[in-house]
Amino acid sequence: MRVSLQWLQELVQVEPDQLEPSQLAERLSIAGFEVEEIEDLSALARGVVVGYVEQRDPHPDADKLSVCQVRVADGETLQIVCGAANVRAGIHVPVALVGSTLPAVGLTIKSAELRGVASSGMICSLKELGLADSSDGIAILDELLPALPSIGEPVGPALGLEDQVLELAITANRPDGLSMRGIAREVAALCGGHTRFNPVPEAAPLQPLAAAATDLARMEEGGLFSLTALEGVQVGPSPAWLQQRLQRAGVRPINNVVDITNLVMLETGQPLHAFDRDALARGAGGTADPGRVGLRSGRPGERLLTLDGEERLLGEDALVVTHADRPIALAGVMGGMEEAVSETTTAIWLEAAVFPSQAVRRSARSVGLRSEASSRFEKGLPSQVTLAASDRAVALLKELAGASVVGRWCHRRPEGPAEALELRRDALHNLLGPVQSDGEEQDLPDARIEATLEALGCTLKGSEEGWLVQVPPERAVDLRREVDLIEEVARLVGYDRFSAHLPDPLEPGGLTPEQQAERRLRRALTAAGLQECCSLTLVEAGEGRVPLANPLLADYGHLRDTLHGELLQAARRNLQASQVGFWGFEIGQVFHPTNDLPREESLLVGVIAGERRSELWSSSGKPRCPDYYEARGVLQAGLAPLQLPLEDRPGDGSLGEPGLLHPGRCAQLVVEGRPAGWFGQLHPSRAEALDLPDATYLFSLSLQPVLSAATRRNRWQPAFRPFATVPASERDLALVVPEDTTASALLQAIRKAGKPLLEQVELVDRYSGSQVESGSCSQAFRLRYRDERRTLTDEEVQKVHDKVRASLEKQFGARLRS
Repeated sequence: MRVSLQWLQELVQVEPDQLEPSQLAERLSIAGFEVEEIEDLSALARGVVVGYVEQRDPHPDADKLSVCQVRVADGETLQIVCGAANVRAGIHVPVALVGSTLPAVGLTIKSAELRGVASSGMICSLKELGLADSSDGIAILDELLPALPSIGEPVGPALGLEDQVLELAITANRPDGLSMRGIAREVAALCGGHTRFNPVPEAAPLQPLAAAATDLARMEEGGLFSLTALEGVQVGPSPAWLQQRLQRAGVRPINNVVDITNLVMLETGQPLHAFDRDALARGAGGTADPGRVGLRSGRPGERLLTLDGEERLLGEDALVVTHADRPIALAGVMGGMEEAVSETTTAIWLEAAVFPSQAVRRSARSVGLRSEASSRFEKGLPSQVTLAASDRAVALLKELAGASVVGRWCHRRPEGPAEALELRRDALHNLLGPVQSDGEEQDLPDARIEATLEALGCTLKGSEEGWLVQVPPERAVDLRREVDLIEEVARLVGYDRFSAHLPDPLEPGGLTPEQQAERRLRRALTAAGLQECCSLTLVEAGEGRVPLANPLLADYGHLRDTLHGELLQAARRNLQASQVGFWGFEIGQVFHPTNDLPREESLLVGVIAGERRSELWSSSGKPRCPDYYEARGVLQAGLAPLQLPLEDRPGDGSLGEPGLLHPGRCAQLVVEGRPAGWFGQLHPSRAEALDLPDATYLFSLSLQPVLSAATRRNRWQPAFRPFATVPASERDLALVVPEDTTASALLQAIRKAGKPLLEQVELVDRYSGSQVESGSCSQAFRLRYRDERRTLTDEEVQKVHDKVRASLEKQFGARLRS
């Protein structure tokens, strides 16, 4: 948003020093409107004065050059060689004196000789003064200015080049910042002044818009749609003040009708559009009827020639304004060329409407076109100021184009009165704290609070606890709660003015047990050799994925439903980059579709692909990928600090998504008796498709049950155990059990039966083959027995050992291997 300080001075009354450009830019930036650039327009014509061409002679050696005698002061005449075809004697022109610089064209004026003729200065065109994109010749001041300055005076003020323009960056939550009135309110609140807007013009009488029911329903989605018919319009160039105002805002003047709509948009933030009524009638077969105006989605194959001269191919995402079912404008973006106002226009329809922000955003993206209008509609506009903006434009059309109102048709969504927000005095002071005033701390005075909010256009009514605040329609988008009003007061008074203070009462802070467990989990997984990764939440379209309502890019228009996909791609990229392996994990959210809002789930997912080592000599330089049990041990090491009761149950390949895991090399991970995830080897076909090693392993755990189990009471509390001072007794136990019996089940039974003397048990061997019968396997365990107070006898150890063997025989049908 380009803000002219001269225009701003007309809209807000403050002390003159408060509008000093650098100081104002700093205050606006601190308040949230970042000033990206300050453009000093006076620099464009510094050193350029009014000159009078007394004599013009042809150049003796160049047909297209002229030798001019130009008077630039009393008794001072310069000889200037000029190449413009429209230069002649008896005209006033802008003359750049020797030593001046023209920033618009990057030229410093020097004395020179052109084809043997001396030239001291330069007669300027509007382009060279930064007032036009192109020029057919020099600027003739007699034709441009109603009143000529004296010869030798600076030409800048007469051409409006004494202004300064601030370039502001407007955030999405502040659509009021895209209007001069909105910026004026902001400046008034920052500088302790008040606004002085033009009086509200007389409103035209309203008539209901008798359009089709489906069209009226679409119009209600935005809030309001209106048409004002005007006749007797005299289209021509706009006055100089209007053209200068538009140029400083970065808008090209076209004609008085179009310029008025652009001026009102810049002033109020409400885009308007004027249609040529006769052109509408020709397109509809001879009659222009407001009742035939509609609003609908574009149809496949439909085309519209827009004002920029481009033919746009419309689709269902395009929202179009129609007349007699024929597109005449891309709603909220740009009008059609065939219905544009031209020099022959005598009657217009002035459209003032509010369109849904998401619909305008989709529409603009569907045709690859953004405009000044769409940038405002996309941020959301209040319908309460739309007709007032139309009335302002109608008043200017009467004044500058001789128009007269025929009628106005309108359809709006019924809305109740806006509710006032309660602002409690104690809530404001408790949240912001005291301010520094003359070295002392005190609560912000009520008068300053009221003045700040009133400068923003709010209406305040006192109450017992504070105020009831009626927010102006322009700020209804972002001022919806009491805390929003408090933030406005803090922002405009200045955050730096509030003292630092501690909350009352003071309460200890810190991480929750779940947060501590998650941080411990991240550190442990990293220590186990896995690198933490972070992938995008947005992914491409896929079955079962939640789509975004307004995606910025088509390839990233859905929420992810898995984490392992991006990790596998990361592994692929690393291995293709000549890395020996990729061991990584990620903790993040995935999203699943429901009838209401998407369901979020936090997952811990990891990939172990290839090897991870720092030397080659131990394997004679040959690659060695981890096997299933080594990879499972890496995960176990990462989970060990949480002391989780984790159990593996054999899987059949249906874990995860179909075709993801090897059917014979995967397991379901059970926490506290409930399934919490899975671990397994990547399916060979999937590994081949991704150019990954066969020995690639994946794991996935639902984070919530893991953290819940990890934060059980006393889970991490260390218990003191003295070093043993008596010897232990070890026994080996080799059993033949059914082949589907898991070692974990046997270990659990051994620990239970061996209490209280069993200190440790571990699996030392597993065998299946010709030495044992078919359908069975041999599993050997080493058990350690110890009593912390005394040395055990062989009889005592054997008694417990026999108890363990009997328990295994009863539960699993185990028998000693001979």
